[in-house]
Amino acid sequence: MSVRTLRIDGREVGASAGETILDVARENGIGIPTLCSLEGLSTVGACRLCLTEVEGVPRLLPACTTRVWEGMVVRTRSERLDRLRRGILELLFAERNHVCAVCVASGHCELQALAQQQGMDHVRFPYLHPAHEVDASHAVFAIDHNRCVLCTRCVRVCDEIEGAHTWDVAGRGVRSWLVTDLATPWGDSTTCTSCGKCVQVCPTGSLFAKGKAVGEMEKRHGFLPYLRRMRGNGG
Repeated sequence: MSVRTLRIDGREVGASAGETILDVARENGIGIPTLCSLEGLSTVGACRLCLTEVEGVPRLLPACTTRVWEGMVVRTRSERLDRLRRGILELLFAERNHVCAVCVASGHCELQALAQQQGMDHVRFPYLHPAHEVDASHAVFAIDHNRCVLCTRCVRVCDEIEGAHTWDVAGRGVRSWLVTDLATPWGDSTTCTSCGKCVQVCPTGSLFAKGKAVGEMEKRHGFLPYLRRMRGNGG
C-alpha cells in the first residue's frame, strides 16, 4: 500500500493512499468539526463544517470526502474557516427550532457542543420558526423534526448497517424533512426493526428514546465500526 506524506496545521503526517483529510486528521488527534460524518458510515459531505484550506487550491475542500495526495498542505483552522463554521452553525440554529433548555440531548448534543467550541454566542439570521411536529407514534422511540439538522446519519445507518432503509429524505432545500416508509407515521412502518441504531447516531435530540428527561439522552456510536467490520468479513 503506497504511503503519502503531507502537512496538516504545520505537522508532517503520513497517510495511506485513498485516505481522506478527515481520516488522517483523526488518526493524528487533529480535531476537525463535523456533524454528518461518522466512522462506520459512508460519507456524504452534507454539513460542510469540515471545510479546509489546501495550499494551491483556490476553493475550500471538505475534509471528509477529499483524498490526500503527496505533499499536500492543509489548514484546518484559520480566521476564515472559523467565521464560515460559525455562520453554518448559526444557519442550522435559525432553520429549525433548537431550544437547548428543554431538549433531552442537552449536554450530550453535538450541535450544541460545536456551537460552544466555535464561539457561537448569537445568531445573526432571522429564525424561520417552521411548524414541525413530533412523531411519537413508535412504541419506543420518537422523532422531533424541530431538532433535525438533516445530517442523514439515520438514513445511512438504517440502510448500510441495519439493511432496512426505513428512513429517507423528502422535499428539497429548506423544506426537506425525514420520512419513514414514504411519509407514513413511524409507528406504522412495516420496515422498521426497532433496533434503535438511528437514535444512537443522531447528533442532536431529534431522534430519542421515550421516557428520557431533559439532558438524559446520551448517544453511543462505538458499535458502528465493529458492525461494519463484521459485515465486511461476512459476520
